Amino acid sequence: MDKWKLRICGIGVLLSVLSSSFGLDVTISQSTYEVVRGEGVNITCRFQPKNQVNRLIVITWTAEPDGSFDDEGISFGTFYSDDGHVDINQMYEGKAQITSDVDARISQLILKQVTVRENRRIKCRVQIPGDDVGQTSATTSLVVLVAPSDPVCKIKGTAEYGYNISLTCASDEGSPAPTYQWQSYDVRNVLRSFPPKTTENDGVLSLFNVSSDTSGYYICTATNKIRSATCNLTLAVMPSTMKISATAGIIGGCIAGIAVLVLIIYCCCRKKENPEEFAMGPPVIEYHDTSEKEEKEEDPLDLRRASIEGGIDQREKYELKAEKTSNLHSSEDGVRNSNHHFNIDDDQERTADRREDDHHERDEHRRDNYNRGRYDDQQDHYDDRRDNRDRNDDRYNDRRDRFDDRQDHYDDQRDRYDDRYDDRRDRYDDRQDRYEDRRYHHNDRQDHYDDRRDRYDDHQGHYDDHRDRYDDRHDRYDDRRDRYDDRQGRYDDHRDRYDDRQDRYDDHRDRHRG
Repeated sequence: MDKWKLRICGIGVLLSVLSSSFGLDVTISQSTYEVVRGEGVNITCRFQPKNQVNRLIVITWTAEPDGSFDDEGISFGTFYSDDGHVDINQMYEGKAQITSDVDARISQLILKQVTVRENRRIKCRVQIPGDDVGQTSATTSLVVLVAPSDPVCKIKGTAEYGYNISLTCASDEGSPAPTYQWQSYDVRNVLRSFPPKTTENDGVLSLFNVSSDTSGYYICTATNKIRSATCNLTLAVMPSTMKISATAGIIGGCIAGIAVLVLIIYCCCRKKENPEEFAMGPPVIEYHDTSEKEEKEEDPLDLRRASIEGGIDQREKYELKAEKTSNLHSSEDGVRNSNHHFNIDDDQERTADRREDDHHERDEHRRDNYNRGRYDDQQDHYDDRRDNRDRNDDRYNDRRDRFDDRQDHYDDQRDRYDDRYDDRRDRYDDRQDRYEDRRYHHNDRQDHYDDRRDRYDDHQGHYDDHRDRYDDRHDRYDDRRDRYDDRQGRYDDHRDRYDDRQDRYDDHRDRHRG
């Protein structure tokens, strides 16, 4: 019976030695936890200590830094087994909960209303005094799923003929990071493929050497595990602004030059027609004592008036000449009568007067026919000239009307361009306003982050105080353990002396029996 007891004791000692050789083992069975933002999650951590009985077990739940510049990680809370106390981070009070069962060797971190801030690796660390060999911590990944926000579509570059532009698409939120895909529709709203040189990378659609065929309707879709979101824009590729201005300037200059040239030709024609138009009477030089210089300086209306008056003066001079001739003949007859004392009959005198009158009438008739025929020819020539001038005026008016039509068409194009420019300006102002709103929102978030950082610093100081108290407790525990070891040593000495006595007693009994 005693031998069986000794064997059982030996087996217990062997098991205790074997268990102590393995050390502490901490595990989390699930490598990744996925949770939608705003929902809750439970993360379970299991541990196996070296000793079956432990006076103090400390379990700490933390999160590793996310890789940003100023992020130092997250401390959710700490569990102490000596009094069952749980110290929760002030920032996560009411949101995080730690439950631990020392006998079952299990601890759970319960998070409520998870945010993107917890999208990182979570660590469970177990601390047992005197049991720091083995795997003392375990980690898992917490993936917070966030649907992509409505992406923003923008045009980068100059949307004019021959330029290279980029269409950008980006969502402010989304976990996992969303993927982007572009689609293009023509002006008839028919799906089409991209040109051969087009590239698409992470939401950026690069278009090269754009033209009017590039214009159309573009849609970007952002997608992750949760859902999809879209944005769209209308691309209108226009001729270059500089080319429009230069073309308009050239057209305007050409039209103005043509108009000036037509006016010069018209004025020159008028100047050439005026002298011939009114040169209808006899030459002025025959009836006026004026020099050539004075005649050239006279107005055409004066020339015509002078010509008509000259014809009248010529007729009067001719009548005076006839009267002088008759008077001369009368005087000569008187002289002959006085000198020669001839008596001229009345019939001879009347015959002479009749011949003179007939001669004067023939000359007058001949002169009237000459002047009338010359005047009619000049009048016909003048009418032809006037008809030509009327036709030139009609052609000039037609050209002027076409010029006005072109000018109206150009004004319409300029008005449409101004309207499109105003629309683009309004869209730019709207985007600028949205940018200002986002910047203000970012500043608010930054202030909120600074407040959280201050609270975190306060909690870190509180944690340091707890750590100091824990160190004090650990020191007291070490002192108690040392005293326990001393007592255990004295107990072992007493047991050894008892065993010696027992051996002597057994020897004495064996000798007595023998």
